[in-house]
Amino acid sequence: MKLYTYFRSSAAFRVRIALNLKGLPWEPEVIWLPEGQHKGEPYIGVNPQALVPTLVDGPLHLNQSLAIMEYLDETKPGPKLLPTDPVDRARVRSLSLLIAAEIHPLNNLRVLKYLKRELGRDDDQIGVWYRHWCDEGLAAFERQLADGGAGRFCHGDSVTMADVCLVPQIFNARRYETKLERYPRTMRIFDECMTLDAFKRAEPAAQAEAARAG
Repeated sequence: MKLYTYFRSSAAFRVRIALNLKGLPWEPEVIWLPEGQHKGEPYIGVNPQALVPTLVDGPLHLNQSLAIMEYLDETKPGPKLLPTDPVDRARVRSLSLLIAAEIHPLNNLRVLKYLKRELGRDDDQIGVWYRHWCDEGLAAFERQLADGGAGRFCHGDSVTMADVCLVPQIFNARRYETKLERYPRTMRIFDECMTLDAFKRAEPAAQAEAARAG
């Protein structure tokens, strides 16, 4: 399998974690987002949405990180990222979407660039924007973790898609100096995840292209 990726993309980070958790071999194909490589015709031919990640598995080209993770869960061996029980599965999806559909879209790189280039906001104002939406989402995540379903991880004592979504969000939150001590349940789970090799090998600094960014 080939993964079109970029080291700081939180969506690509999710898929790297999932592939590592399942022990699947994959080849990275780096798309350099700062230079707009994702908007060029060669990559649009791979992914019409012009976003990363894209997973290529034989003839299949699949985008959107949660769709990729569900595909891997349903077609590949390795630990399951979604529980089999419908209620448990819905809870994991709810936590995952809280991050992937509520926090991330408002703080995506293209949104931050639009705020700067089109609306003329400076770095301090963009940081305020980022932290506001991150805090709003993480506060909700923290409250949802208190519903009794969490254990060692977001759902019980096994890693699920919710943990895979959480970790990249915390990495980004730290870059923008979010006050994460407000979320003790969330951060306890983040720290637990980061004891696992699959998460460590997927983190941005561990990717070969990170050296190019300096």
